[in-house]
Amino acid sequence: PPFLALLCFGAPAPALSATAGPALPASPLRAGAEAEEQPWCPYKVVAAEGAESGRLCFRTPARGFQCAARACRAHRSPGGALVANVLRNGSVLLQWGLLQWGPPRPAAGLRGFALNCSWDGTYTRFPCDSVELGAACRDYLLPEAHGSVRYRLCLQPRYAPPRPAPPAQCVEFRVEPAAMRDIVVAMTAVGGSICVMLVFICLLVAYITENLMSPALA
Repeated sequence: PPFLALLCFGAPAPALSATAGPALPASPLRAGAEAEEQPWCPYKVVAAEGAESGRLCFRTPARGFQCAARACRAHRSPGGALVANVLRNGSVLLQWGLLQWGPPRPAAGLRGFALNCSWDGTYTRFPCDSVELGAACRDYLLPEAHGSVRYRLCLQPRYAPPRPAPPAQCVEFRVEPAAMRDIVVAMTAVGGSICVMLVFICLLVAYITENLMSPALA
């Protein structure tokens, strides 16, 4: 009878351990929510000559980025929809929103964005690589920007045919060259050291004058 009872009821199920065993799969609802919170940004780079360079790429958005005063300088378009965050390492992070373009429900019928780039030369303006971005994109990173060059970036949303495209938002900025940044940092460090040395010399002179010279004169 004990053997028959074991066959009928079976062995007790093993307890789940918090540190051992394979991890359980995530809930589809939770995975969907995470994907909705951080959607992929599809983009395609178009060369200045008109030919497509590379293929369709994807990047994760830089949500929650804030431009710090010491390591970044923000340049905003006149309409306020486009912001260029110029970082100290020479890269530029572009951020934009749709509410500043004006019409209600701006995301309805949105197909994507067109980012046009140009920079000033000595006598004329030269085009640089443009970018086609998907509707889920709200930022884009320019990994390397040339120093001492004034850039002009214009972003324009693209909508379905019944709806006209709003005017583009443009922002202009100049990237500080890396060599100039190093020179400024070095001069600041040397100037600070000289100021500290002068303060110590003044304190030493005041101490000598107060404690050594006064008794001798008396």
